[in-house]
Amino acid sequence: MIAIAKAVSYGVNDLRYITGESNKKKHPEKIFRIHDNLLPSKMDAYGIWSAMQLHLGQYRKLKNSVITIRISPSRENTKHFNEDDWLKLWQDFVTEFDKPRMTDKNGKGVSVQTNIANSIHTVWLHHDAEGGVYHLHADVCRRDINGKTNDDSMIHERAQKAAERVVISRGWVTAAEIHNINKRQVSSDCYSVLKAMSKWSWEDYKIGITQKGYKVNELRDENDILRGYSIMKGHTKYKASDIGVGRNLTAGKLGRTWSRLHPEIEYSVRETPQSAKVQSATANHSPEQPEKVAEYTQRKPGFYAYELTHNGTDHRFYIPEKVLDLFNDEFDYRSVANWQELTHMAVAIFVGLIGGDEVAVTGGGGGTQSDLNWRDKNEDDFNWARRCARMAGRKLGIQSKNGLKR
Repeated sequence: MIAIAKAVSYGVNDLRYITGESNKKKHPEKIFRIHDNLLPSKMDAYGIWSAMQLHLGQYRKLKNSVITIRISPSRENTKHFNEDDWLKLWQDFVTEFDKPRMTDKNGKGVSVQTNIANSIHTVWLHHDAEGGVYHLHADVCRRDINGKTNDDSMIHERAQKAAERVVISRGWVTAAEIHNINKRQVSSDCYSVLKAMSKWSWEDYKIGITQKGYKVNELRDENDILRGYSIMKGHTKYKASDIGVGRNLTAGKLGRTWSRLHPEIEYSVRETPQSAKVQSATANHSPEQPEKVAEYTQRKPGFYAYELTHNGTDHRFYIPEKVLDLFNDEFDYRSVANWQELTHMAVAIFVGLIGGDEVAVTGGGGGTQSDLNWRDKNEDDFNWARRCARMAGRKLGIQSKNGLKR
């Protein structure tokens, strides 16, 4: 259950809103009066406002004269509620709201107890929100019946703590627990969409997520390149960085996550494009160069499986996560059209399946790249991976999605 509270100056407008008298409320028939406290029966918004103003006029003027409160319990906990149940929920909330003296992290008092129970207020039940979720709205006079001001310091925290105590006392799951449960479901749905895709495509992924009842919000830069996204379910937003495992459902890692979910699909390193001339370096191959393939055929912590086909033979390697992240950044599927071919080539060079001298390219003003050919014996994975990415880029050329090649 979530509760929000705030002291406002626009009391009459908020009263018109919660009673359904405002033009902003398209479905006033979905709004019901639950309780009026210290008020004559069945007053309209202006009548309630006048009663509050009459009481407030006896004391020093307050800028924010009304406390507006919204209580949103989960649908699962209130699906069988009747009017009396909603009234009891409100009364339980008020009891908890009025209890505490709020303190800061050092134990210093920052807000005295409130007295909502003995203040003029009105409570209304709404179910006009998206999805038909029921929730309570209340407007409360800032001065109680004795003229004491209901303190609004840390009022939002006070409301949320009151909601948490009500949830615990009723044996309900908390809003955080429900959010975590829903987050796991969102993650599961995302993986399900990825598994169902025969090839990786952001547009197909977005369509699949939408078909499961979600809304996808894209975050793109000035070049219209996708930099992030979030998923909406009703009014709840799930950032891509908060779902999945190890941020593997973020925009930059989705392509690789799809690849891991499809180990049965063979990938072949493509031949050099016709525009590039491959320099045969059989004679330059050093017999002293150590064999690298064996180092990456065993599973290790922090390593991930990567499969490809080379010269008609299937291979499975285990690549350090930081290396795959580097290739993922260098050949970002969001801006690079031939990102898969480049990544496969870089991995093949990295593990030693293809020798560095086999991909040396001549022409284009760059001369031979023999300085990149082999891994130094003391070179770490990350620096070697950088050079492999450069060699793959020189070998195949990086084709951007706007049609330009570099």
